[in-house]
Amino acid sequence: MSEAWQQALARVPDLLAAHVQLSFSALLLAMLICLPLAIWAARSPKVAGIALTIASLIQTIPGLALLALFYPLLLGISALIGGGISAFGFLPALLALTLYALLPILRNAVTGLTGVDPAVRQAADGLGMTARQKLRLVEAPLAAPTIMAGIRTAAVWTIGAATLSTTVGQASLGDLIFAGLQTQNWTLVLAGCLFSAALAISVDLLLGLIERGIRERRRLLAGAGVAIIAAGLLVATLPLLIARDNIVVIGAKSFSEQFILARLIGLRLEKAGYRVRYRDGLGSAVVYQALAEGDVDVYVDYSGTIWTNQMQRTDSQPKAEMLDAIGRWTMTNDGVKMLGALGFENTYAFAVRPDDARQKSLQTLDDLARVSSDFNFGTDVEFLERPEWRMVQDAYPIRFKDARSFSPTFMYPALASGEVDVISAFSSDGRIAANNFVILEDNKGAVPSYEAILLLSPKRADEDRFVSALKPLIGAITVENMREANYTVDREGEKKTPREAALWLNDKLRE
Repeated sequence: MSEAWQQALARVPDLLAAHVQLSFSALLLAMLICLPLAIWAARSPKVAGIALTIASLIQTIPGLALLALFYPLLLGISALIGGGISAFGFLPALLALTLYALLPILRNAVTGLTGVDPAVRQAADGLGMTARQKLRLVEAPLAAPTIMAGIRTAAVWTIGAATLSTTVGQASLGDLIFAGLQTQNWTLVLAGCLFSAALAISVDLLLGLIERGIRERRRLLAGAGVAIIAAGLLVATLPLLIARDNIVVIGAKSFSEQFILARLIGLRLEKAGYRVRYRDGLGSAVVYQALAEGDVDVYVDYSGTIWTNQMQRTDSQPKAEMLDAIGRWTMTNDGVKMLGALGFENTYAFAVRPDDARQKSLQTLDDLARVSSDFNFGTDVEFLERPEWRMVQDAYPIRFKDARSFSPTFMYPALASGEVDVISAFSSDGRIAANNFVILEDNKGAVPSYEAILLLSPKRADEDRFVSALKPLIGAITVENMREANYTVDREGEKKTPREAALWLNDKLRE
């Protein structure tokens, strides 16, 4: 077995356990909601119409959007009641997936209960059965196969959609898929997809066994299906039952540099005696809030991101003054400690192909504005909604012909292949030099400084051993070394894993 597969499979047990816990919790909660509601709806066409319409409406919302919507909603609820509700991780994922599972269970349950032959109901009435007895002894057994079919559909949907929970900080098999997509490590993508598919197929077959046992009135067959599922749940969740005292959670956003820096932090903390766990693929707002609430212990952010996103500042200041202001603001508002800057900057930088730069005399953003109406613009998934883009538009009369969003993995190939003509690149990305892309000068200083800064959660801010382990990273990473480390992960051939790149970078710190 190759080393890439060994590394991928080593991550599967914990992620599979978290995936199973989330999927089955959402499915169970959806059943607890739908089955009583279906009984009511089966007796009231008006209730059935309203309930099925709402469930259908929810189903039209993309799963990723549904997950994202619960983040601000839970933040708002937590603020209203004075805190205590986490908008990060398990809870928003559970609620979103529960809503996503409602429609097939509710629709099949209503269909099954309303489809019972009226003659059978009349016979039950003739025997003097109460409504409760009729439901328990007649309607429910006859409707059970149809209800189970709905549960099977919901289970497959939920297990598949659970891979998206990575985006809100909940561990799942989606961690492998998202990390693999960002670093073009297709072994990780394949491992995540295979285990997710295998889980969905296995659960569907076992639920089918239970359905068959109910339909054929074979209790032993149905009981065997239940027993196998219960045993599988126990085995799959064993990793979650192991004591995890003093585990440090290291956050990372969804691009290679963040994965590398998270592993570099992990190396330092493991050497200091900590056990670490990584939460990759988080959005800028999500990861900062998770840090402030203590769900994440440490991560690397960028001064411009905190300045514009969190502090809502639209002005630009010298680097030293900006860092000082950020350090005071994060501590005062959230108890978050800015340990310091790592020594390099990763700012947004507009990049074009060398032929275009030469033929159209492009050197600055003013030059880009002159030809922007003929250019297609490619960005990462955040940039067009970020304050920095509005700041650039305020400073320069840039109006592109078209704008498209990409994963950072595909943004650089899109520029190289001519799919787009300019991209919002990252200045510390090694693929800029590898492709000979030309960076255009921000001659009006519209984009603020983006120093990489190390942020600690309130509960770790004053922990001497923790701070001491990470202090040597401050001011120790050059942009040249960061670019080289990034490129070893992002290049097409002879790719390194983020951990291997972090080991190389850690060696460079000692030189």
